[in-house]
Amino acid sequence: MIARWADLVALPILNLLLALALSALVVLAAGQSPAAALHALAIGSVGSWDSIGYTLFYATDMAFAGLAVAIAFQGGLFNIGAEGQAALGGIGVALACLALDSILPAILLLPLVILAGAAFGAAWGAIPGWLQARRGSHVVITTIMFNFIAAALLVHLLVNVLIEPGSMAPETRRLNAALPRLSDFGLPGRSPVNLALPLALLAALAVWLLVWRTPWGYGLRVVGRNPAAADYAGISQARRIIVVMALSGALAAGVAVNEILGAHHKLLLNFSGGAGFAGIAVALMGRNHPVGVLLAALLFGALAQGGAELAFEMPDLPRETVLVVQGLVILCTGALGNLFRAPLARLLAR
Repeated sequence: MIARWADLVALPILNLLLALALSALVVLAAGQSPAAALHALAIGSVGSWDSIGYTLFYATDMAFAGLAVAIAFQGGLFNIGAEGQAALGGIGVALACLALDSILPAILLLPLVILAGAAFGAAWGAIPGWLQARRGSHVVITTIMFNFIAAALLVHLLVNVLIEPGSMAPETRRLNAALPRLSDFGLPGRSPVNLALPLALLAALAVWLLVWRTPWGYGLRVVGRNPAAADYAGISQARRIIVVMALSGALAAGVAVNEILGAHHKLLLNFSGGAGFAGIAVALMGRNHPVGVLLAALLFGALAQGGAELAFEMPDLPRETVLVVQGLVILCTGALGNLFRAPLARLLAR
C-alpha cells in the first residue's frame, strides 16, 4: 500500500514520464529530434492565446467524457458507451433547437436545449444500466453495442430526416442557438472555447459533491467496491446502477453541448471526434476522481491541439505520431498503471 497522495499524484506523474520517454524513442526512430517534437507540442498547445483556447476547447470534451466514465466506475460499472451517449445528446440538442429556436429567445432556449441533450444522453445510458440491473446483461457489452446503434441512428436521421433541404452534406441547417465564447467576454484569442468550459467545471464539482459528500454517493461507492456488503446493508444495487448510468449518459452529452452549441452550430456526423472513447483513458489517468479527470483532460486537450502544430512544424514526422503518443499515455496509465506502484511503495517506506 502507498499513501493516497502518492497514488493520486506521484504514480500518474511517473506513468506520464514513462509515456513521454517511450514517445521520444518513437520520434527518434522516425529520424526526428525528440526535443524539437516536444517543443512543437508545447508551442502548439500553450504557445499563444489561440492555442490555449483550442487546448481548453478540446479539454472540455475530454472532461465531460472522462466524468461520464468516472462516475459509472464508482459504481463498479465500466461505461464504454460515452461516444454513443454523446451522439444521442447531439440528437437531443438538435431536435430541441430545430423545434424551438424560431420561437424562443436565447436566454430561454439555451437551458432547454442543454437539458434536452442531457435527457437524451441519460436515456441512452439508462437502458444498458437497466439491462444489467434487471436482466444481467453486462454493461460493457451493451454499451459497446449501443455505440453502433447510436452511430447508425445518427446517420439515418441526418441522411433521411434532419438534413437541410437542398444540401448534399449530411447535416442539419444552422441552429439559431449558440453558447457565448469566452472571447465575447473580453478574453484574448479567437478560439471556440465557450461557456461549456465552466459547465464542465461545475459538472466536476457536482460529481464530487454527489459521490463523496452525500449518503447516496456513499452507497454508490459501496455497491462498486463490495456488492455483498451493499446487500447486507440494504442498499438497492439495481436502482443505483440505473441512476448512475443515466447520470453518466447525461455527462457524456456535454460533449455535444460543447461541439454543437459552442463550435459547429449544426448537427453533423462524427461531431464528437472520438472524445467518448478518449474519456476512458482520461478517467483511468485521473483515477476516476473529478480533480484527476480535469487534469488528465487538460493533458489530452494539449495533445490534441499540440498535435496539429507538430504536423505543421515537422512535416517529415508521420501524422500518426500524435496518436502513438496518446496510445502510449493510455498504455502507461491504464494497462501499466501499477508498474511503479511496488518500487514507489518501497521508496516511500524508506
